[in-house]
Amino acid sequence: MRKIALCFLAFILIALPSLADEGMWIPMLLKKYNIEDMQKAGFKLTAEDIYDINQASLKDAVIGLGREDSPFHHFCTGEIVSDQGLVITNHHCSFGMIQAHSSLEHNYLRDGFWAKTQKDELTNPNITASILVRMEDVTDKINAAVKDEMPEAERAKIIKDICRKLEAEAVKGTNLKANIKPYFNGNQYFLSVFKIFRDVRLVGAPNSAIGKFGGDTDNWTWPRHTGDFSVLRIYAGADNEPAAISGSNVPYKPAKFFKISARGVQEGDFTMVFGYPGTTNEYLTSYAIDQIASVEDPHKIKIRTAKLDVINAAMESDELLRIKYAAKAASVANAWKKWQGEIKGLDRFSTADNKRILERNFENWAKSNGKTKYIGLTDRFKGLYDARREYILAAAYASEAGLGGAEVIKFARGIEQALENYDKFEDKDKLKQSLKDYVEAFYKDYDVATDQQILTEMLKLYNNEEVGDQWIPSVVRLSPKYAKNNAYDRFAADIFKKSLFTNKEQLLSFIDHLSAKSIEKLEKDPVIILSTGIYTLYSEKIRPELSKIENELKSLNRLWMAGLMDMQPDKTFYPDANSTLRIAYGKVAGYHATDAVYYTHYTTLKGIMEKDNPNIYDYDVPQKLRDLYKNRDFGPYTQDGEVPVCFIATNHTTGGNSGSPVLDAEGNLIGLNFDRAWEGVMSDMQYSPEICRNIAVDIRYVLFIIDKYAGAQHLIDEMEIIR
Repeated sequence: MRKIALCFLAFILIALPSLADEGMWIPMLLKKYNIEDMQKAGFKLTAEDIYDINQASLKDAVIGLGREDSPFHHFCTGEIVSDQGLVITNHHCSFGMIQAHSSLEHNYLRDGFWAKTQKDELTNPNITASILVRMEDVTDKINAAVKDEMPEAERAKIIKDICRKLEAEAVKGTNLKANIKPYFNGNQYFLSVFKIFRDVRLVGAPNSAIGKFGGDTDNWTWPRHTGDFSVLRIYAGADNEPAAISGSNVPYKPAKFFKISARGVQEGDFTMVFGYPGTTNEYLTSYAIDQIASVEDPHKIKIRTAKLDVINAAMESDELLRIKYAAKAASVANAWKKWQGEIKGLDRFSTADNKRILERNFENWAKSNGKTKYIGLTDRFKGLYDARREYILAAAYASEAGLGGAEVIKFARGIEQALENYDKFEDKDKLKQSLKDYVEAFYKDYDVATDQQILTEMLKLYNNEEVGDQWIPSVVRLSPKYAKNNAYDRFAADIFKKSLFTNKEQLLSFIDHLSAKSIEKLEKDPVIILSTGIYTLYSEKIRPELSKIENELKSLNRLWMAGLMDMQPDKTFYPDANSTLRIAYGKVAGYHATDAVYYTHYTTLKGIMEKDNPNIYDYDVPQKLRDLYKNRDFGPYTQDGEVPVCFIATNHTTGGNSGSPVLDAEGNLIGLNFDRAWEGVMSDMQYSPEICRNIAVDIRYVLFIIDKYAGAQHLIDEMEIIR
């Protein structure tokens, strides 16, 4: 009976259009595919109000936050909320900026930061803000130059060359930048043209006790009480165009900015998220799901658990170490906790089983309809994933426990690579200064003792796990000197004691006296020996085989996607996220987390006070916030007598959507997306409206903190607020 029920469920799932709450939709195609559904769900605007290249539209108020060296890889989203280029995004999106400006004397992570005037706003070198100008489907231009039977490497090279040519043509004679990305596993290609601003300044951020309230304890969970927001400003040249950081720049005058609704949200309200989701894999096969849930995620979780135990202990022991390692701990813990929820969700919703049913249906359809090119496709997937298992496990240890374990390994490798062509540098003084700047930046947020303990734990894992003897680099094995007592701590201590890279003063002196002869001595440095040994094994034995398999899978995934669309011509598919601008829409809704547990759709300041515990760092509420609550000094930012803090909705989101505007039916800003509920984080591979919820900080809490807590009334005055 269960088998029959599952088959019927799978048939329903593949036969019907995507559920309204599911999907990350391309803005330029909303009129064709989505706008009627959106309007039936309560949306009151038109497709042109969202995306239009001939007049200002909502897309012009959405920014993708990137970095100078990778502006098209948007690590977060933000929204413009004033005619002076004021931007709101998440606190965790600006965390690195806040940390970079922090010191023991000016601890902005602990105390918060609020610029009293525009002159006080802090520049952030390397941070960019991208605004989409237009999109264009260039699939036909690319497909004209490739053939199905081409080897994947040859195909990739041709496509790369064509993309570069089309990108250059699209922005010729302008200051714009263009980027082409594949959609539907390479079955379609869209070109995006951007204005990229390079002067993005920090305007304000609450202290971490508000902006990161709940910390890693509450990360990926609901109920949530985090004021996860910060304020930036985009600056432009006198002509209102992108310009390098300069004191002569002026606040950017946007074509569009979001009005803010302080009227609140109710259960069932229409919501829309507009942003730059990073990566999803909704169309993976059962073989991929099985490997993620049983091999990749569990081992990466184990490695990061060991690393976090060391970092958290260090942070608890010293306030300066907390400053140094706060951003690092958050970075390590983010995926670590997500992977745990991912495994749980995939199991709960029988994702692999449902995929297997779909695959059987696909194979039967291909055979019965004479679709020769699709017959046997699922068997080919199985063979490749069987071969991939040992390599992906080895790669996980090489990247997570090896090259990504102790920080000094990556640091030393960076310096070594910079010196590879020492003789070719004409200005050696400039090279030395660049290296010294790199060393200073690294040591600003580095602790030798902490990193030595991390290396100890990584060595233990590498030597005691099922990674496979042939994939354990010889340089991480215990020699007879240490093996007798499993002395990983002594092994790590000797490496750190003998290495140049664990002594800042000696390293700076080495750089001052650089010569071709002295550089040769680096080959004998124990950290270089360690990094070289791990990297050599990875680059010569693991990566080539893994890349070969991944290239074959890339080709099969493209064929699989085309086959699914061929089998289901009446279904409206959405492309996986790829860090390009997307729309997701749904409604405000609570959910049943587990048996007998139902979560309502919003939280309040009352909940913060209930969690308040001065003895637990993540829950130590600032005294001023306690006083505001005690005195009921809430201003106009209440609902039913309490200050709302966060709410949840059914919008389909992922990483990169952090900071995205959450909009109401009229396109007004009602919140900032910042997380997902843990029970539904498998939504990157299987979305379920039953359990998948995006978490947003309520815009009224943002306004409350800016106004009543920070006293930054000048920022409130910049915004257009609808009450």
